[in-house]
Amino acid sequence: MNMTIPSDQVKHDYATYLIPNYAPNLVFTRGEGVRLWDADGKSYLDFLAGIAVLALGHAHPAWVAAVRDQAATLTHVSNLHFHPLQAELARSLVAKFVPGSKAFFCNSGAEANEALIKIARKWGHDHGRFEVISCCNSFHGRTLATLTATGQDKVQKGFEPLPSGFRYAEFNNLDSFRRAITPQTVAVLVEAVQAEGGVLPATREFLQGLRALCDEHGLLLLMDEVQCGIGRTGHWFGFQAYDVVPDAFSLAKGLGGGFPVGAMLARAPLCDVLQPGTHGTTYGGNPLACAAALAVLRTIEEDGLLASVLANGVRFGDGLKALAARYPWIKEARGLGLIWGLVLDRPAKPLELLLIEEGLLTVATSVSVIRFVPPLIVSEADVREALAALDRACARFDGQIQQAAAHAAGEGVKT
Repeated sequence: MNMTIPSDQVKHDYATYLIPNYAPNLVFTRGEGVRLWDADGKSYLDFLAGIAVLALGHAHPAWVAAVRDQAATLTHVSNLHFHPLQAELARSLVAKFVPGSKAFFCNSGAEANEALIKIARKWGHDHGRFEVISCCNSFHGRTLATLTATGQDKVQKGFEPLPSGFRYAEFNNLDSFRRAITPQTVAVLVEAVQAEGGVLPATREFLQGLRALCDEHGLLLLMDEVQCGIGRTGHWFGFQAYDVVPDAFSLAKGLGGGFPVGAMLARAPLCDVLQPGTHGTTYGGNPLACAAALAVLRTIEEDGLLASVLANGVRFGDGLKALAARYPWIKEARGLGLIWGLVLDRPAKPLELLLIEEGLLTVATSVSVIRFVPPLIVSEADVREALAALDRACARFDGQIQQAAAHAAGEGVKT
């Protein structure tokens, strides 16, 4: 790959040859650990991690070796045949869930959530049950089914008519879910933390109450673990932080550590609903993807990263809360593990841009929230560096706010 193409040429080629469904900013050419370098050689502390994908950071030696060696051995055989790595990856994930559960592998979070929806519909089909209740302000993907499950108008706008069979209830409001249940309801789909929805964690009472509600009405509890899974909350899966066991859940993002792979895990008897011919994907669970995912799981275990995530998550969260106490335009800091949001009383994009200038890569989400999802390998020193950069950016942002207020006051006096 040619990494010496000038930034202006890269941006020109994007504008000329790529469909403009994204709005990219920087041109990155290299990554190592928790750092990225742009085409001009500037270093950034990466607290975005490819949007919670790079569990082991950039170019982790164990991950690189696993992918390199597997690429030289066997990359793809299709699911018409066996290969040992898919069996090993399934066994490893099942061991972290419940005995008797089984896995299905795909390529992305949207595919994994599609599989959740399909397995639920197949399970309820003979009894006329097909509706899935998801949450307002949720995010489950960009396919027609998963964007319909996503409870955000801005994601759905322009793609009507949307598929039927979806209803919405209010996150962290058990009564809202109770009212949404109909005789056609088959399942509830929920995130442990609404990540794209502004980094809003579920309450313990809500998730445990939702499990009980599903049991009461004979419904499936489906968990979207695409962003919270694979250690991000300090547990293998986000629902484990709440002592809740779903009937099935989805994985992607951090599972492959940078290689596209998704998964659905379902427990008995749901796990045997999809028989040959009912669902599939060409690339899902190929040897190369499985090698990458196994490297991620082994490294998390061998390096004790779950405990590290919990400890550094507390450090980072405490630092964010201290900032929130200093600036009145910061409403709150919320999150758990290494998924945190800084909630502002105004649009967050200007602060995101200041953070980039300070060398800290994050993203504004849900209009007014800065989201932090660093690699799981982040150290205490990295956390201190990120908080220092954030402190500088917040001070600059506060100055801009004060200046704008003074200007507005002056204009008011003139009039």
